[in-house]
Amino acid sequence: MVLVLFLLLAIVMIINLVAPTQTVIHYLLYTAGLIFYFFVVRFFRDPIRLIEPDPNILLSGADGKVVVIEEVFEKEYYNAVRKQVSIFMSPTDVHVNWFPISGRIIFFRHNQGSYFIASKPKSSSENERTSIVMETDSGQKIMFRQIAGTVARRIVCYAKEGKYADQGQELGIIKFGSRFDFFLPPDMKIDVKIGQKVIGNKTIIAHMD
Repeated sequence: MVLVLFLLLAIVMIINLVAPTQTVIHYLLYTAGLIFYFFVVRFFRDPIRLIEPDPNILLSGADGKVVVIEEVFEKEYYNAVRKQVSIFMSPTDVHVNWFPISGRIIFFRHNQGSYFIASKPKSSSENERTSIVMETDSGQKIMFRQIAGTVARRIVCYAKEGKYADQGQELGIIKFGSRFDFFLPPDMKIDVKIGQKVIGNKTIIAHMD
């Protein structure tokens, strides 16, 4: 944020040094800079969404739209068939992520990769991503991923293997366009549909029982 503000101020100063006489072009550039700054500030918004943890539900870990609900062979941790639920975050969505359940983090991996469009299926296995597996107090293991997109070039993740995290606790942020994937037991009942808009820490993705 500070860097963006500094760059905008530097551009304004250079423009005025090179061409001090104010013209329509100056005002258009000022307006474009303010609009850009507005969208950057809006992108990094971090809403406070307090919840009472509920071990019987799996909450959405991100804002966005459900783009995938299908069975896939997950080979990074389970090496078995899982039900994948994917949420695509557009540049206008909140990009902060939250822990969807309470439990101990038993697996964490950050993988370097490509930057395909995050709404495409291959982004789940080929893009830069973090993979996290949490074990609930009842012993159920749930895997989810933060996935970078075409514009995104940095994933921030606060998960630490061996640590306990509460449902609703902030997980991190994916910067500029991304995706959040769940890998769930094949028989788990899913409570969302393709195309549905979901809200992190509010929308129920599935029931754990």
